[in-house]
Amino acid sequence: MKCPFCASRKNKVIDSRLNRERESIRRRRECIDCGRRFTTYEKVEGLSIHVVKKDGSREHFDRNKIIAGMIKACEKRPISINAIEDFVSEIERELNERGEREIESREIGERVIKKLYEIDEVAYVRFASVYRQFKDVNQFMEELKELLREKERESEIHAEGKEKTYTPKPALELLKVEDDE
Repeated sequence: MKCPFCASRKNKVIDSRLNRERESIRRRRECIDCGRRFTTYEKVEGLSIHVVKKDGSREHFDRNKIIAGMIKACEKRPISINAIEDFVSEIERELNERGEREIESREIGERVIKKLYEIDEVAYVRFASVYRQFKDVNQFMEELKELLREKERESEIHAEGKEKTYTPKPALELLKVEDDE
């Protein structure tokens, strides 16, 4: 393991722990040459999963792309990086358990949208505005109006003691906003 500070390969492990999901090992290391400490993670390599994009092209599943998109949507929101990483680990674990070699990007996107809807509405709208590729302000406003309608339904349902739900909408099937006046 190379030290990220001085590039030396001489280091020692100070501490090793399993992560919460028991999927990887976190190792705290100390560089013998410069004395600085750093953290590494060891993880068993899963199946090689490919993501099928909208245009039919395929690329390797990259958890960092999902994390980066969620972090961007959650910027300046009260959502921890750990919560995002845990969610992406959950997706990755489920994909490996299914044993499928390919997954459509749409399925991943809808899972992310559903999670963001559950944890933070602002992050949900931010992500949806990019993921659903709104063509104009009217489509964006319709999404916001739908979110407000859903909030009203939730408060009515909450009064009855039921849970919050998310109903996915197909991408680009948002209607134009009609004047409410």
